[in-house]
Amino acid sequence: MSEHKKLTELEATAICGNDISSSCLYVSALAIAYAGQYAWVALLIVAAVLFLFRKIYGEVVGALPLNGGAYNVLLNTTSKRNAALAACLTILSYMATAVISASEAMHYLHTLWHGLPIIGATLGLLGLFLALTILGISESAKVAVAIFIVHLVSLTLLVGAVVWFLFTHDLSTLSLNFSAPVRGGSITTALFFGFSAAMLGISGFESSANFVEEQADGVFAKTLRNMWIVVSFFNPVIAFLAIAALPLATVGENTETLLSYLGNTTGGTWLGTLISIDAVAVLSGAVLTSFVGVSGLMKRMTLDRILPQFFLKENGRGSNYVILITFFLLCMSVLFITNGELGPLSGVYTISFLLVMAFFALGNFLLKSKRPNLPRPVYAGILTVTVALISIMVALYGNITLHPDYLIVFLQYFLPSMAVVSIMLNRASILDLILAAAKSFGDKSLSE
Repeated sequence: MSEHKKLTELEATAICGNDISSSCLYVSALAIAYAGQYAWVALLIVAAVLFLFRKIYGEVVGALPLNGGAYNVLLNTTSKRNAALAACLTILSYMATAVISASEAMHYLHTLWHGLPIIGATLGLLGLFLALTILGISESAKVAVAIFIVHLVSLTLLVGAVVWFLFTHDLSTLSLNFSAPVRGGSITTALFFGFSAAMLGISGFESSANFVEEQADGVFAKTLRNMWIVVSFFNPVIAFLAIAALPLATVGENTETLLSYLGNTTGGTWLGTLISIDAVAVLSGAVLTSFVGVSGLMKRMTLDRILPQFFLKENGRGSNYVILITFFLLCMSVLFITNGELGPLSGVYTISFLLVMAFFALGNFLLKSKRPNLPRPVYAGILTVTVALISIMVALYGNITLHPDYLIVFLQYFLPSMAVVSIMLNRASILDLILAAAKSFGDKSLSE
């Protein structure tokens, strides 16, 4: 079989960049809701934490350049059981990402096409990207690149329009917003909850590590750098510009479509419509990221005999179609079980993503102590990893404090998935136990 074409820097960046950069569509409103006029500061702190994770991911994946992300590093430093725990969290995160992104994309499209059936359209979008990834990762990468470039151009136009708007109008809104009472009663409280909520703005950063084997040499580190640059610039800048141009109360009233509303206000209807179209496209790109990332992860798990071997079946284009179809069916079941309600899904999404990041930091510590002689192109210092891990735990605590019901919803999805994986890991022992019980029952019957 001929060697598959490796992804270029632009293609790999686009696949994971669509996921992380789609956060620009909602993270500013989310941060403003909890940090008010200091949301841009909270987003700058998030960018600083992400900079630390660039080194953490660079060291781990540089030393162990295999698909699987947090699963891969734990597999090589601890037990298969611990690695499976991280894998389940990652798969749950991808499931929630795919369904949330598809549903949000269709909600944006609904603002342009009011007769659109949300649930049916969401299912159709998931099916479209199932077909694209079955056709092959190179073909789906071309779609990702187109989406990513349009998204960056749209965000740049929005920033330019708002800056021009501020130059041609007085800055009374900015002054009024900064003189408003601080959310939570203090800047510290505002930044704590704003930072916790805004950490969702970097979801997708872990995706590149899950398909590193499909990337050309040297591309992985560049994807980390490129993703960091995009979110470190656009997220704080857009949050600040929104605070400068819009009253805080108006931001709260337009949380779900803040960027299109900001475009309408500062640039006119054409810009608001462009941002809505862009939102549909880039959120769709985040769905693609989920399919590509989960395919790399589940293939690795299958090779390690954690999942059934039939998942390794490939079509003529080298796609693991059984994995992709299984993931689509899981997403479809989640969509119908939740009836498209984003609240329960966001609970799974929040905790899964943050725990995956925490496991990666822990894996870095384990790699240093258990595999110190492995060559690595980047080295993250002990202080760097410690600060990054503490930051993730603070964000996790903050999110659970804000939404304690999220933890319950997360456990309802996580525990059954871990039960299935545990059965696979212990299938030989379980089979021996069944055979022993059957033999004992047979011997007892014969004696009677």
